[in-house]
Amino acid sequence: MSETRNSRPRAKTWSLGEAARASGVAPLGVAAWQRVVDRLRGWAHAEAGAGRLLPWVPVSFGAGIALYFAADHEPVAWVAALAACGFAGAAVALRRQRVFALAVLIAALAAGFATAALKASRIVHDVLTRPIHMVGLQGFIETREERDKTDRFVLRVVQMDAARDQGAFERVRLSVKKGTAPAVGSFVELKARLAPPLQPLRPGAYDFGRDLYFQGIAATGFVMGAIRPRPPPGEPGWALRYAATMQGLRDAIDARIRLTLSGDDRAIATALLTGRRDAITTPVNDAMFISGLGHVLSISGYHMAVVAGVVFFTVRALLALIPALTVTFPIKKCAAAAALAAALFYLLLSGAEVATQRSFLMTAVVLIAVLVDRQAITFRTLAVAAMIVLTLAPEALVHPSFQMSFAATLGLVALVQIGMPKLFAAPDNSATARAALWGAREIMVLGLASLVAGLATTPYAAFHFHRVTPYGVLANLLAMPVVSALVMPAGLLGLAAMPFGFDGVFWRLMEFGIDWMIVVAEGVASLPGAVGRVAAFGTGPLLLATLGIILLGLLRTPLRFAGAALLGVAISSALLTPQPDILVAADGHHVAVRGADGRLRLMQDGKDAFLLKEWLAADADSRAVSDPTLAEGVSCDASGCVAPLADGGLVALARRPDAVAEDCERARLIVTLRQKPADCAAPVIDLENLRGQGAQMLRQTRGSFVTTANRPRGVDRPWSRPVPEPQERSDTAAPSRRGATAAPVDATPPEAERQDDD
Repeated sequence: MSETRNSRPRAKTWSLGEAARASGVAPLGVAAWQRVVDRLRGWAHAEAGAGRLLPWVPVSFGAGIALYFAADHEPVAWVAALAACGFAGAAVALRRQRVFALAVLIAALAAGFATAALKASRIVHDVLTRPIHMVGLQGFIETREERDKTDRFVLRVVQMDAARDQGAFERVRLSVKKGTAPAVGSFVELKARLAPPLQPLRPGAYDFGRDLYFQGIAATGFVMGAIRPRPPPGEPGWALRYAATMQGLRDAIDARIRLTLSGDDRAIATALLTGRRDAITTPVNDAMFISGLGHVLSISGYHMAVVAGVVFFTVRALLALIPALTVTFPIKKCAAAAALAAALFYLLLSGAEVATQRSFLMTAVVLIAVLVDRQAITFRTLAVAAMIVLTLAPEALVHPSFQMSFAATLGLVALVQIGMPKLFAAPDNSATARAALWGAREIMVLGLASLVAGLATTPYAAFHFHRVTPYGVLANLLAMPVVSALVMPAGLLGLAAMPFGFDGVFWRLMEFGIDWMIVVAEGVASLPGAVGRVAAFGTGPLLLATLGIILLGLLRTPLRFAGAALLGVAISSALLTPQPDILVAADGHHVAVRGADGRLRLMQDGKDAFLLKEWLAADADSRAVSDPTLAEGVSCDASGCVAPLADGGLVALARRPDAVAEDCERARLIVTLRQKPADCAAPVIDLENLRGQGAQMLRQTRGSFVTTANRPRGVDRPWSRPVPEPQERSDTAAPSRRGATAAPVDATPPEAERQDDD
């Protein structure tokens, strides 16, 4: 029986070469093509080896989150959750099949989609859709920010005196005059002017309203008049007490630093230790980002690594001074535990932003690996950190901080895991040894790390901020050794010395290093070509670049060079993206028209500096908002403005009804907040259109316009609702109350600073 079974004929798969020979035809190059196919198959098998699946799980999980944010309507959360459970069950059932890896990745994608949908359904809340000119509010102060020109705080609303159709808001963010923001945890009463959260200033721009929605903030605005403290109606809760405690600690640190330092030195020192970076002046802040040193101001992996590293080596060195402990006591593990505690304290002190969370998780996994005697810096470490962050805060995926942080970390881990072993594979080489004696190896490592991190973050800086840093490696080589060896250690020693009153000398040491960093930033920023401007491009090139970076970082075989090809395609696509001929703001008061010279001309009824800066930056235009050339060729009178397109056709911004009728006869496009005439021959963007679709950009194609809107028809997400038709007047005033405990101080910010520019 066994002989019969074993003698059965079996199917055989022929190679390309065998098939060609059997047919009697052997075309030239078939053998070479067969070798190529065999080589590709071998590389694919190597990439699918044991332990290679885990780093791809967070990639697929993040793709699912991206699909959630790309949906036209809000998904049904429980349906998404059931689908994710189904795919997860299928993956378990297929665990012994060859398609198991594919099943796991599909399940991870479905889980990412469901995680984002469940998070959105859990925090669902109302969002203000049209301005309220005056409203009375009572509530607790949750957070407070010190900024360059104004202060800002988040109010958890307990009572709101407004029209019923406005809804009930949980939190609002308000700006006040500097020095008038109440303490965190206090209960106050105030009057404010509220506006809807800031929507994208042009189609494809960053959505600040989405960020605020996931923070539970329903409106932004500014305080009108005095802020009056009131007795709280009940206990504030443990979360608010914790926030007040941490804010008090940050204020105490800032106050001690303020006794010794001032200006940008004080602001940067506070930013490095507490994460409060809004008080840095605009020129220095711009110089830091133009030079490529902006990452120093945002607490991330570098800062967390320095904090953990300083504590680790200090504790280990102190324990090593006791000979009895070096033999019987695990001093390395004790040092790792102390470093983990220090990193956790630094996370809480700095406000636990997304980049800081990722940094702490990476650092924690590394230190835990030391505690359990495992390899620390691996792709698995990064994968675990990414999964934790995205599970807790799926909205972080679309934030530039997360994107740049993980791209840089992926590049650095790939450098450590793949590049460094190959680069220094022969440490006994005489040339390598001589270079190491002079510190060239350390300089090379720092330069490579700066180059890899800078290149990895370039697509995201270009997409979100429309600029690149050509001299980033130079600035990092000059400044980062001083920051690592002097600024951060001195800051940690200053924190340790604060309770004893000897912290002043350490703040002075920080000042020396910060001054050098500012000198480097301003010097590099002033070099020719230091400002690399990039015109806005769509999400397509960004997704291609992301996939290219992932392939370059995660693949081990030459297949990774497919990532370089994708990056080349992404760069070409970004550079070839056509720019709009017309930009229309959501309020209808600002219109930009591209003239014959290829540059924008502005027609405006107001002056929104933040909007204009964003438009110019997205156009790779170096002109300032006040540049007189922005109005060249624009003709304005009391009825409105007109500006010519590149082909001479006119675009009109009409203020009066009679101007609309006149422009219908001569203009190619009309923008107006007035009613559209029924017999107008020209296309009109009117108030109803702007309410429904928001900001728009238009391109001319064969005599007609192709429009791209912030909210295309059929798209409706909870953080971006179309503005409803106006009903009753919604501004109401809170009744005045008696018994104020102290003379109130007017907290209304200056008129020029009332706009919430985020």
